[in-house]
Amino acid sequence: MKSFSELALSEPIQRALEAEKYSEPTPIQAEAIPLLLEGHDILACAQTGTGKTAAFCIPLLEKLSSEKVKLKKWEVRSLILTPTRELAQQISKNLQSYSQFLKIKTVQVYGGVKQGPQVSKLRNGSDVLVATPGRLLDLISQGYIDLRICDTLILDEADRMFDMGFMKDVKKIVSLVPNDRQTLLFSATMPKQIAKLASSILSDPKEVKVDPVSSTAELIDDRVCFVERRKKKDLLTQLLQEEDFRKVIVFTRTKHGANKLETQLKKAKIKAGAIHGNKTQGARQKVLKDFSGGRVKVLVATDIVARGIDVDKISHVINFDIPVEAESYVHRIGRTARAGQTGEALSLCDENEFSELLAIERVLKREIAPLTESEDFDEKLAEQFVALRAKPGSRKKPSGRGGRRGGSSRRDGDRRRRSSSGSGSGSRRPSKGGSSKKRPPRKDSEGREGAEKKRKPRPESKSAGAGKPKKSRPDKAKPGQKRANSEKSSERKHKKPKSNKVSGQKSAGKKNSRTGSGTKGSAKKRPASKSPQSSRRKAGAGKRSGGAKR
Repeated sequence: MKSFSELALSEPIQRALEAEKYSEPTPIQAEAIPLLLEGHDILACAQTGTGKTAAFCIPLLEKLSSEKVKLKKWEVRSLILTPTRELAQQISKNLQSYSQFLKIKTVQVYGGVKQGPQVSKLRNGSDVLVATPGRLLDLISQGYIDLRICDTLILDEADRMFDMGFMKDVKKIVSLVPNDRQTLLFSATMPKQIAKLASSILSDPKEVKVDPVSSTAELIDDRVCFVERRKKKDLLTQLLQEEDFRKVIVFTRTKHGANKLETQLKKAKIKAGAIHGNKTQGARQKVLKDFSGGRVKVLVATDIVARGIDVDKISHVINFDIPVEAESYVHRIGRTARAGQTGEALSLCDENEFSELLAIERVLKREIAPLTESEDFDEKLAEQFVALRAKPGSRKKPSGRGGRRGGSSRRDGDRRRRSSSGSGSGSRRPSKGGSSKKRPPRKDSEGREGAEKKRKPRPESKSAGAGKPKKSRPDKAKPGQKRANSEKSSERKHKKPKSNKVSGQKSAGKKNSRTGSGTKGSAKKRPASKSPQSSRRKAGAGKRSGGAKR
């Protein structure tokens, strides 16, 4: 198929494609669209920037326009699931372009914004619902979405949804859609987990593979510049001040790094904006709009929005941080060289990112050429990387994820060894190969086995009570005995003290607390003081008590 006119599409869709200047279909469109028009399920593996959005949107609109259905409240005819907000907006924009001459209602639903406007659009039903998994399940639980008549389910960027932890939500959403449906699964990569998901939700699917898994576009010239970590920012500022760098996307590993880099670029009088997951939806849309319109020259982004940026005429993509996941490299540089255009990609690699760069070359199955023209290019680092690449086994796939996140640290190994040893008895768990090695028997000074280690005598305490024997702790009381003891103590507390009467009168101690006869409620007498002052005080108290008798 060499043109869209050869497809059996309706006149309004053909007119919309002509208005969008779509003349020749891409390979993924040429293979997928005829199969989808026949009603088959599709399992498609195509990299980003190959036109796969149009590959499922065009046949979907053809199906909806040929079958007119009167929608009821909250009903949805077709559902498209995407991992990010930006990708949902991009798909909705394409759907509106292709259906500009049709009466098709498209609604987009995603988190990060208030749900009120989205609910109002869903009230009278929708032909196409583009949604992210989290917000979709939230609205379904509130009764604002009805999927009972949904006959088309499309999963876009399925591998990215798996990476972001949406697989449980995706399976729950699939269970809410009727079994009698057409299901499409598009993914840039095809790991085993996605293949397993496809086998469970697709019915006799037709496989479409345009490019090898995680391959880069042929029109992208990607290079690597070895530079010290502390010199990265200065090199980036110097590159962005050149005229060739017209519209640039700079990828960082963390959100904090993106904000920090944006601030530095603005100080160097370079128009830059940052976009990442912590930004509000309004702020993200504003930055993307300014970048698309040319008001912002540099867009600093993280991997979470690497697949949701669809801006034309991007001249360069710069990896300020090498991605930890090798597959993310393909999606990053895929932002340039879109729609048949050429583009350049540059990665700044320091001494701590050699393992990540080796993993990327393993996925690409080729070596990335170095950029030696830069003044800050470090030849020593380049030689170290070449030596590391030449080592036997460096091309083998590592058991972990690679990089600083992969593998197990020495501390983790020590912790596992400690946990494997027995507790209490001192016995060790035998290894997989057989019994564990026993410790050699302890020997004494003369070399005899079986001798116990002599303990040094504990030094005697110099305190006064060192020679006294320690009081033994009382044994723990039984429950019945404890209850009886508590009852006895409570009786002692509430027992009235004996009255101290002298000749039918109360003791003088009750009348005057200064006497030594004691206070109310105490049967014991206060011990007499030996000081002369206390004896005089006692004699005065006796005189007063004698007066009371008379």
